[in-house]
Order: sequence, then C-alpha cells, then structure tokens
Amino acid sequence: MFKRIGLIAGAFGIVAMLSGAAHAEVDTVRIAKQYGISYLPLTMMEEQKLLEKHAKAEGLDLKVEWLRFSAGTGMNEALLSGNLDLAGGGVGPLLTIWGKTQNNYKVKGVAALNAMPLYLVTTNPKVKTIKDFTDKDKIALPAVKSSIQAITLQMAAEKAFGAGQQGKLDPLTVSMSHPDAMSAMLGGLSEVNSHFGSAPFQDIELKDPKAHLVLNSYDVLGGPHTFNSVWATSKFVDSNPKVTKAFVGALEEAMANIKADPAAAAAIWVKAENSKISAADAEKIIRDPQNEWTTTPKKVLVYLDYMNRAGLVSAKTSDWKDIYFDAIHNANGS
Repeated sequence: MFKRIGLIAGAFGIVAMLSGAAHAEVDTVRIAKQYGISYLPLTMMEEQKLLEKHAKAEGLDLKVEWLRFSAGTGMNEALLSGNLDLAGGGVGPLLTIWGKTQNNYKVKGVAALNAMPLYLVTTNPKVKTIKDFTDKDKIALPAVKSSIQAITLQMAAEKAFGAGQQGKLDPLTVSMSHPDAMSAMLGGLSEVNSHFGSAPFQDIELKDPKAHLVLNSYDVLGGPHTFNSVWATSKFVDSNPKVTKAFVGALEEAMANIKADPAAAAAIWVKAENSKISAADAEKIIRDPQNEWTTTPKKVLVYLDYMNRAGLVSAKTSDWKDIYFDAIHNANGS
C-alpha cells in the first residue's frame, strides 16, 4: 500500500516537474536585426537595456543576444533551425515565412517597427522611371525576389508593364547588403548602378549629384506602409508569455523615447552603428513626417494580396490580426 502511494506520489512529482519545465521561460533571448536606421527601436532597446528592464519587471533575469543579418532569408532559416528567437526584417520575408509555416511553426509578427518609404535610386541619367531600365542596368537590393524591396519592385513592374509582367525587372536585381550596395553604386566601379534601399543609405545616396530618385514605395502602395516588423514562432511566444510581454513593452518604450527626444535617439544610433552620417542628419530622418515609429501594421494586407496573386504566398487572409500575435490586436492595423 505504502509502496503504491509512493509510486503515485513520485509520478505526480515527475508530472509536476515536466509541467514546470514546459512553462519555464528562456533565460537568454536571441534577436536579429538588419542594417539601417529603420531598426532604431531595436537599437534603442539594445543600448538602453530596455528588454532586460521589462523582463525584470516580469520577474525574469533575462540575457539578450543581438545578431545581425543582411537579409530576411537568412533570419528565417535561423528562426526555423532554432538558432534565433525573434527576427527583425521587412514585410516580404515575414509574409513568406508566415505563409509557409501555417501547418507547423505558425510564425507570426510580434509587432511592427515603423512605417517608412523605400527609395529606388540610380546613377544612370537615362533612367527616369522603371520603364527606362535595360539589361545594362543592375539593381541591388537585400535579397532577390524575397525582400520587401524586391516585392515592391515587382508590384511596381506589374503596374508599369501590365498583369503577368511583375517579374520583368527581376533579372536586373542582385542581392547585396545596403552598405555594400551604396558603395558599389556610388563608387561607379561595378555593374551596380541602382539601389533599392532604405534610410539612411537612400538619403546619403540622394546627396550625391550623380544619383536621383526613380521610385518611392509609398507611391506603389498608395500611402504609408509598414517597412519592418519583428516575428517569431508560435512555440516561442506560447512558451514565453512573459518574455513576449516584456519585448512588446520594451519596444513601446523605445518608440516613446524616440518621439520624446529625437536628438538623443539620433546620437545613440550614430554611435551604436558607427555611422558615417552625422547625428544632425540622423535626427532629420527620425523627424521626417514620412517616417513613423509605430508597432501598428500598415498596408500589410496590400503586400499579401500581391504575393497571393503572384503565387509567392499561398495562405490568404482578409484580417491583419491573423498575421500578428494578439499582443498588438488592439491597434488599428491594416
């Protein structure tokens, strides 16, 4: 009798330990971002230790590891292989992995990082619109066919050349990090004479007398749209509710700090990134009315609609909340 009770008690103890282990949150979180001032909220989080602060408020002693990628494709591979917890990148890679993981990892967005325009810039004086590009031109962007720049270029090509012609400019594109693309285009020593980039690289490029603007993504999308978001697997979010809450709280504080003191935020970013632009120029970008620091997704469904039509993503939805976790469902997204 006592032996049986002991066995039962031991069994309950094992179940309790397993249950506790299942709900134990990670003590280290790995977050990835890319290049550019669009990742300013994450830079603020890193430099001001905001995630550690909010985790502490949740009773967690959290260590944060920051990683850097040049494009969303590599981040998605790291996320699915278990080598990354939170990925920061463009809407294109987010929708791609969201669509591909509906039946397994169920990746969704945690929050948006901003709404910012993307500029296609060229040093070819003959190119006034995207219709002027020829096979002698090369357009650098973060990742061919999958980055938000690549998707936006396809959407613009569809509008310019007609239905079914969205891939017309794809053969001209090459994958390069923003810093390398800017150097290649302005240096004039490579075949790359155009760059579909982001701030601050596009701002630096347009100060060069050789360069001029060809396309603004806001014109393609019909207004302000989300540029970057942060996403994660459902397993990570479900297993780490306190870490996820702390992350969103830290992100919102970072954005509040940016809005409260753009000059300080600019100085922090320039120093952290060892940027070639001045703090004054960075502040201008931060204050630019076109650039909005917000966790609210904007026009994500417009991107999804195109990617559905182009066969890039098979999963469909008419509700942006299906693409993002419920931490930001109270936002007025689109």
